[in-house]
Amino acid sequence: MWDYETPLYDIMEGLDHVVKAGKARYIGISNCYAYQLVRANALAEKEGFAKFISVQNHYNLIFREEEREMAKLCCEDQIAMTPYSALAGGRLAKYPGETSKRMQEDSYARLKYDATAEQDGAIISRVALLAEKRGVSMTEISLAWLMAKATSPIVGATKLHHVEGAAKAVELKLSEEEIFYLEELYIPHKLVGVMAQNTQDTAKESHVWSAGNQKI
Repeated sequence: MWDYETPLYDIMEGLDHVVKAGKARYIGISNCYAYQLVRANALAEKEGFAKFISVQNHYNLIFREEEREMAKLCCEDQIAMTPYSALAGGRLAKYPGETSKRMQEDSYARLKYDATAEQDGAIISRVALLAEKRGVSMTEISLAWLMAKATSPIVGATKLHHVEGAAKAVELKLSEEEIFYLEELYIPHKLVGVMAQNTQDTAKESHVWSAGNQKI
């Protein structure tokens, strides 16, 4: 994610050393604004440093704010999008009324999704209806949509059927009409999670992603 406390030059130079030392082949960034990614890669190009070739962002059928700028930038500059929360903490894999232990106990996911549950529910219902029509799981529909929009989603799995659903989604192709059907009811959301919490003003505060006081 974006580091407001460290000079950008130092970050890019340090990452470049990692690449040139053979410790990594490429570098990517997570949870930043499009203008920040442009700044970082412009500096890298100017100085001859390694550039970010991927961005890991919060993107799924019920949270599509990355389409405002980041998705367009990535398409134009050939930067891979590898979104996390592909199934919105399981919400895009559960039929209306169903729940799971994670959906009940994952307080951070609830922070991201509970406030918009009603409007998101209409989209989730369409995922369920399309899944029934196609004879596949909701997971397959949700991931097939995401793979039509991004390079490679990050999918968590704790059970065998999670893996199987993700694998099957690779083979599922949605028509333009089906994609429109899934997207039609989306209403713009406020930023949530890391993008809402990681700001210049809160950079010194402790967050769920804070690493602590380890000495390197």
